[in-house]
Amino acid sequence: MRLSCIICSAILIILGICGGVYALTGFDLLSFICFNRTTALRAVLAAGGVCALFLGYALAVLRPYKGLK
Repeated sequence: MRLSCIICSAILIILGICGGVYALTGFDLLSFICFNRTTALRAVLAAGGVCALFLGYALAVLRPYKGLK
């Protein structure tokens, strides 16, 4: 479970960096990484959506912040 959270976090960080590059420069880094293939781009974005849902579920159900004071 911990490894899944780390992988999902890494994917979301990479997608965030690609989005930041696009917002600041106008260069679509994610499309460049996917070799300008629409299907690959949509698959990466769908994986990012699943990762976000999984991390939300992990935060809601597992409550890793419960022991913090």
